[in-house]
Amino acid sequence: MEFLTLQPAEWQALLLTLRVAAAALLVALPLAVMVAYGLARYRFPGHGVLNALVHLPLVLPPVVTGYVLLLAFGRNGPIGSVLYDTFGITFAFNWTGAALAAGVMAFPLMVRPIRLSFEAVDPKLEDAARSLGARRLVSFLTVTLPLALPGILGGAILGFAKAMGEFGATITFVSNIPGETRTLALALYTATQSPSGDLAAFRLTIIATVVAFAALIASELLARRLRNRLGGADA
Repeated sequence: MEFLTLQPAEWQALLLTLRVAAAALLVALPLAVMVAYGLARYRFPGHGVLNALVHLPLVLPPVVTGYVLLLAFGRNGPIGSVLYDTFGITFAFNWTGAALAAGVMAFPLMVRPIRLSFEAVDPKLEDAARSLGARRLVSFLTVTLPLALPGILGGAILGFAKAMGEFGATITFVSNIPGETRTLALALYTATQSPSGDLAAFRLTIIATVVAFAALIASELLARRLRNRLGGADA
């Protein structure tokens, strides 16, 4: 089993991937919860447009998403230049840019199950809480959020797995820099381009497959728990 032992550069790529995915999840999840709740509970002008924008990364080629991020968040981009001049924050060709790209690509996968979980919560429960004097925020935090928690956790797991495997937008936005932006997917791509990289590609493929499989199993278990909790169990 020695051939499965990770080399220092592979460990570096794996740890960077975990950092990128964790940062992407930390920033994107609260926004995903807010957007999912708004889409589930309210009808407003532009509802369909917002829904389409949220899911756009799912259908766009990842390279397009990465190029749009580069135009917007690059050092000379309209957002990137403001962030750099004001806060000294830069995304392009930096691991924070990899986290941004991963968060954007994972965002639709987080919003969809979270929105479904909010739609499964009976609004009458929130109305009952408010009729007892609870403010809207309190009723959301004490009634809606706990009931939707399995869906939120499922969305978070799917988002984390997607962030770990993100490739196209990342390599377009932040390139493939060892130790800075070379995540697991980019390390695998690099290994496949080397005549002697078959063994490394095999090791990285196993890691990526195990992580993705575990995430899907965990997500399915949480979704089943949600169905059981809401009385629609089929398991």
